[in-house]
Amino acid sequence: MTRTAAEHRRAVLTTVTPLPPVTVDLTETGGLVLAEDVASTTPIPLFDNSAMDGYAVRAAELTGTSEQHPRTLEVCADIPAGATRIAPLVPGAVARIMTGAPLPEGADAIVPVEYSDGGTEHVRLTLAPDVGRHVRRAGDDLSAGDVVLTAGTTLGARQVAAAAAAGHGRLRVHPRPRVAVISTGTELITPGTRPEHGQIPDSNSYLLAELVRQAGAEPVRIGAVPDDEAAFARLIAETSGQVDAIVCSGGVSVGAYDVVKAVLAPEPQMWFGPVAMQPGKPQGFGRLGDGTLVFTLPGNPVSVYVSFEVFVAPALHRLAGRLVPEKIPVTAARAWQGWASPAGREQFMPVRVVTAATGTDPVEVVRVQPASARGSGSHLVGTLASADALARVPADVTDVHAGDMIELLEGTDP
Repeated sequence: MTRTAAEHRRAVLTTVTPLPPVTVDLTETGGLVLAEDVASTTPIPLFDNSAMDGYAVRAAELTGTSEQHPRTLEVCADIPAGATRIAPLVPGAVARIMTGAPLPEGADAIVPVEYSDGGTEHVRLTLAPDVGRHVRRAGDDLSAGDVVLTAGTTLGARQVAAAAAAGHGRLRVHPRPRVAVISTGTELITPGTRPEHGQIPDSNSYLLAELVRQAGAEPVRIGAVPDDEAAFARLIAETSGQVDAIVCSGGVSVGAYDVVKAVLAPEPQMWFGPVAMQPGKPQGFGRLGDGTLVFTLPGNPVSVYVSFEVFVAPALHRLAGRLVPEKIPVTAARAWQGWASPAGREQFMPVRVVTAATGTDPVEVVRVQPASARGSGSHLVGTLASADALARVPADVTDVHAGDMIELLEGTDP
């Protein structure tokens, strides 16, 4: 039974659930997704502290102080950042204080060092500060118990810093999916070695490994394996259970040497069939008996790239705990030149941006054209490198004309 691209994407996403949460050290959380809310264990800041290097003062004692009317006061204390035992401020005196240091009891303002002569025993001040000037109050940012980060947040530098400031050294997160990458075909050789007639370099396993990495997962590149059913079956048995997902390219159509389909089709939770799309018609997806997800993609590199972006990437994001829309997210663009699209099949054309939005169109959009002069051929891996995105053409459209409004898949930059 033929599926549309939307139906196959839906079938994939309804099968995939986030990986069970684990607790990891804060240093290991970058790029991972929170599995539960993070609340601050303390107020942020923890205590009243100075926002400037200068002098902690009682503002009322400096009324009328200026450049023309300076005031000289005793320096009763020296308070560095990190000080834990702070004596109250002596009336009629000031305390020299560094940025981030705790405010002494009795002080209510900071005179920056620029408004002083920098004295350490006595200091000449030339500013009458308002109460609260350059003082960071405890809890100004957050109170104890406030939610700092919500479940589903992808952790970057800012989020990790917020968690640390909130008093957390370990976080509950969804782990990074481990994904085995296998390309099949006796014709495939290691890139950089001299091919004999009929042989080609294995580009798919490298393409898929990098796509897996860009999707935030951990690739396990197994590389190319020959068209041998017994060997492929052994490899699947060895790999299954060691990773969260397996992505195969090649061997899923109806040819005599399509070993992937021959080995995996008997699995009760696997589906193989055509998807009404171009490129990428032959597809397979499901689970092995131990729960390992398996994606089987066509063998031509452009088909691999398109299939990954439309089906595999969203599944890996969901495995990692990210929210993924069931519908393919798109943005508007305009065709700079026309091209043909097959009848009855949704087309995903690699395109490159030729001009940016000018502001002269009723709808400001980028203009794109096919990345290859040869169109959307599934073997055109060389010109795939110049693509900026994938254009989606509906199945009922057979010709895209210059100037037509089209859709670009969001987040498909190779």
